[in-house]
Amino acid sequence: MQEKKLNIVLVEPQIPQNTGNIARTCAATGARLHLVGPMGFQIDDKKLKRAGLDYWHLLDISYYDGLDDFFEKNQGEFYYFTTKGQHRYSDVSYPEDGYIVFGREDAGLPEALLFAHPDRCVRLPMIEGARSLNLSNTVAIAVYEALRQRDFQGLKTKGQLTKFQWEEE
Repeated sequence: MQEKKLNIVLVEPQIPQNTGNIARTCAATGARLHLVGPMGFQIDDKKLKRAGLDYWHLLDISYYDGLDDFFEKNQGEFYYFTTKGQHRYSDVSYPEDGYIVFGREDAGLPEALLFAHPDRCVRLPMIEGARSLNLSNTVAIAVYEALRQRDFQGLKTKGQLTKFQWEEE
């Protein structure tokens, strides 16, 4: 049986640094990254690699030609992050192998997709007039909320000092 992983889906990402930062978040947390094209950059873009280079070997990543290709190859529960969502991201129980989907930085997800799944559209609360948070910040918040809900299972939760030692609790 295949290990259940949180799935992060970027639909048509346009900014390589955002995707590199998101790749680093996925690598550090064990989440699987799905990149749905067309993208606004090449995967060998040095800005992308600089943001996530140290972690690229830890990354579980899949590529798709478009949304149709992605949905043909993946099944499960999908949650769509959008500023147009009617539900708070923290009110959702994300399944272990669920998909958290994000749209392109300049346009978001297609409204027809959102309209077809109103109960699966979630947002981060913000003040009136704020357009959105940076995509890589939003993904990090979503990933850590989903992982928090399962008590960060499989992740190292305590660190060590290099020159001192913590007292045992």
